[in-house]
Parts: sequence; C-alpha cells; structure tokens
Amino acid sequence: MKLELGYIQIKDIQFSKECKVDNGTLYVDPDAVKAYLYEDDDVKAWVKDFGFDIAKPGESVRITPVKDVIEPRVKVEGPGGVFPGVISKVETVGSGKTHVLRGMAVVTAGKIVGFQEGIIDMSGPGAEYTPFSKLLNLVVVAEPNEGYQDHKHEYEHAVRIAGLRAATYIGELGRSVTPDETAVFETYGIKEGIEKMPELPRVAYVHMLQSQGLLHDTYVYGVDAKRSLTTILCPTETMDGAIISGNCVSACDKNTTYHHQNNPVVANLFAAHGKTLNYVCNIITNENVYLADKQRSSDWTAKLCRLLDLDGAMVSQEGFGNPDTDLIMNCKKIELQGVKTVIITDEYAGQDGKSQSLADADPLADAVVTGGNANEVIILPKMDKVIGTLDFVDVIAGGHAGSLRPDGSIEAELQVITGATNEMGFNRLSAR
Repeated sequence: MKLELGYIQIKDIQFSKECKVDNGTLYVDPDAVKAYLYEDDDVKAWVKDFGFDIAKPGESVRITPVKDVIEPRVKVEGPGGVFPGVISKVETVGSGKTHVLRGMAVVTAGKIVGFQEGIIDMSGPGAEYTPFSKLLNLVVVAEPNEGYQDHKHEYEHAVRIAGLRAATYIGELGRSVTPDETAVFETYGIKEGIEKMPELPRVAYVHMLQSQGLLHDTYVYGVDAKRSLTTILCPTETMDGAIISGNCVSACDKNTTYHHQNNPVVANLFAAHGKTLNYVCNIITNENVYLADKQRSSDWTAKLCRLLDLDGAMVSQEGFGNPDTDLIMNCKKIELQGVKTVIITDEYAGQDGKSQSLADADPLADAVVTGGNANEVIILPKMDKVIGTLDFVDVIAGGHAGSLRPDGSIEAELQVITGATNEMGFNRLSAR
C-alpha cells in the first residue's frame, strides 16, 4: 500500500467569525464547530456545553484534565475517510492522499469519569516532558449533563466522539490547501518485498493495544480491540487513522490518538525501509485481563511472526502492571520462534528508582528501550491560566492528597503529565 501525506504547516490559531486555513493560520469559529459537534445524538445527550480555548507554546497555561489529543486530517484522494468505522464508513484506509494540519492538535478536556487523565503544561518544567507543549492546541472543554457520573461509559463515549468530530471539522479546512511538504510511504506484499530486498532483514512492528476494559480501550476501524484476535495491519493504515484512543490509562504512558497517527516506531521503521531493513507489516495485538486471553493473543503474535519469516520485531506496550505480562509473553514467545525482539516500555520503579521496574521479566527480554520512570516526582509551578479544571489534580494517577498546593503549584509523579514516559518512545526520556 502507498500513502502520500501532505503536510500543511499551521503557524498560528485565531478565533474568527469563519473557519479557514489562510497562509499558515487556522481561523476557527467556535459556534460553527460546536454546531457540528451537536449533530451527533450521543454528544447532544451527554454534553451540556462546550468551551473553546487556544494554548500556544511558551504560554503560562495548564490544560487539565486531558482526555485525548488528535491531529486534524482529511482524506483528499483514495478509499476511506478519517477515523474509519467511527466518523467515516468502514473502508480500508492507508492508501491515496491525506492532508495533515501539522504543528497543531485538538485537545479534549473537562470533567472526567475516572482518575487516569493528565496535564499538559505549555511552559515550565512540565512542558519539557510532553510533546504537546510544542503544538498549537485548540482545546475543547466539555461540560457534562447532570448525572454523568452514573453513566460513565456513555459520557466518555460522547467526549471521545466530540474530539474526533472537532478534529474532522478542522481537518476538512485543509482539503483544498496546497501542502507545504509531501511524503510518500509504501510497503509491499510478502513475495514482492522479498524480491525487491532479498538481502535485508525482515522486520515487523508488534503494536500492543490497551484493551483491558473499564474505560481502558483502543479502537481499530471502530471495533474495541479486546473483541479481536491478533492480526496484521499495513503500517500506512495506522498512519491514516485506523486506530484511535479510547482509554483512561495513566497519562504518562497513554497513547492518545495523536500518538497513533504519528507513531514514531512506524516513522523510524519507514526511515530505514529499503536501506537497512525490510519493513514487512504491523502486527496488532490486545492487552487482556485474564490469563487465558493473554496466552491466546501472545500465541497468535508469535505464530504470525514465524509465518511471516521475520528476522526481527519491535514490540511496544501501553500501560503498566498487568500489561507487563502481555509484553513479556509476547517477547518470550517471539524469541522462541527465532525472531529477535526489542521491547519498548517505561518503568514504575518507585520514587527512589529502586523498585522492580516491570511487573514481569524474562531472560529473553534482553533488548529494551525505556521511556523513563513514571514514579519520579516533579514540581510544576503555578500557571497564569488553567484551561479545564484543577478539581482532579489530587486524585489523578500520580497525584496524592495535597498535590495541589495552596500557592497553585503541583507536586506529583511524572504519571500526571500526558505523554511523559510514552511507550512508543514519543517523549524526551530514554535509556537503552
């Protein structure tokens, strides 16, 4: 499959009476976007109102609690549309042409239903730990209807859909804009790939998807990943919106939709494709709660690696604790098939860094990239402006009673910062 991404560089966002992209500036009419969000019945049922704000790099601004981060895109040529199975009809994506509004994101925030959402600081020490502090952020703040706490799944779904719809509306503004830059990505069928690159090692990306339920969900073409067995995706499908976030795992290692759209493992494998390796495919597999499900999915992962005659595999996880078992089972079984693996994870080694980093381990997991220790404590200074609410700072994962200090500063673990220890390697911390 061949996908061309046309990057439209967004240099500024301004509120306006019309919506358009003009000379690198995104003009947004909040009323027009809100009207589009309310065309969805679930959004109408569970969200009383939306507020809109803009956060720019370097500003003294804190966004919290963050639900999702999404990059606006529009399919301009070829099959499918944005977020297939959710916003667009179910049709295979990953080919044709897609325009990307680069340098910005839609961020959803507001009252939450659980405790695992996060913080984005646009300046200060916290900004150094999140890639989203470098973006121009259009923040959509949801205000729920009364009784939302008794309907957590319905409200979470409504906010998720609202974020995707907002990104879809904004992305559509780039349909007729000439991209500043284009890039083409292509992989081949099994036989064709061997014929074109007979001497290069065959490598795949084993992409573990959070799917433990209880608001820990990831969606593939609109299907909750826990309802699927391990399967194969073309890497360009991932780049073209086939996978979206729907989970509430700790903010530091949560894969937002933006992470899936811009997966650095995929990007780095494509950069080496045809040069030092043959990037064969992505193998997506779920992270489960029950042991039998873990065994089944990891068995299928190893089986596919062998059937594809791989020489190597990159394996990334999402979350920690229970998913560590899925990670190690995948790694061990793939290695036993004669396929060399590298795993990407982060660590929960205690605030002093002296505890066991992962809940599971095996001698065959001997090549590891870590995104850092999520238990490390950080002090976030008071910001001049808060988009969202500080009501949840003490209770989100990584916070504690008294995390929000009287002077407005926050003492908490890196867990609270969105993307701080991301297990795709989409962060500033790393060791190998």
